[in-house]
Amino acid sequence: MEIFSSDPEFPNIPGLDRLTDEEKSVLKKSCFFVDYKAGEVIFREKTPVTHLVFLQSGLAKLFQETRDGSKIIISLFAPGSYLGLLTALGDDIYLYSAAAVENAKAILINVSQIRSLVESNGAFAIFMLEETSRRGKLYLSKFIIQSTKHMPGRVAGMLLFFSEKIYNSRNFLLPLSRTELAEFSGTTKESIIRTLSEFKHDKIINIDDKKVEIISCDLLQKLSEFG
Repeated sequence: MEIFSSDPEFPNIPGLDRLTDEEKSVLKKSCFFVDYKAGEVIFREKTPVTHLVFLQSGLAKLFQETRDGSKIIISLFAPGSYLGLLTALGDDIYLYSAAAVENAKAILINVSQIRSLVESNGAFAIFMLEETSRRGKLYLSKFIIQSTKHMPGRVAGMLLFFSEKIYNSRNFLLPLSRTELAEFSGTTKESIIRTLSEFKHDKIINIDDKKVEIISCDLLQKLSEFG
């Protein structure tokens, strides 16, 4: 992990357009820039909430560890996302951990400054509420899929998530290992391997190790909805 106190070209991160010039200046002074290597922890569950993290590049995951030491991957985040949003406004302790899936750059924003701006700037507060609501809906959708769908529906939903929410392409590299895919979809590694092989056999996807090509989005959509 490399830490930088300033950046000569501060990015136009979401929400800045709701702030006055003075508020932007104060917010920027509360930020610092961090480079994470793949696998590095960004923040850890049950530690004090100190910063809201904005992901500039790379991929990151949110996860929780269970009592038996296994992990549940809550979600993946592409560049342009805030990490820790559900805890930033109302909790003192992180409810989950975050780690870089691949090399990543992030901006860490002092959470006290975020909360101060929410109190003083209504437009910024609405933006933060909208972002929190959007993220909460994604978590709820994933929970419903895992609770109500059979294995083909879960895996189809996961592949569509990668295609539509992360890569915006029918061709992509799976960002997670087979074990992590199981942690993400709430199943076992063996079930993931078997279902991906079945999708390949049925010509729904092509897959070669981590390289995926979606052949039939329509079939994946139907499996995700009804599977």
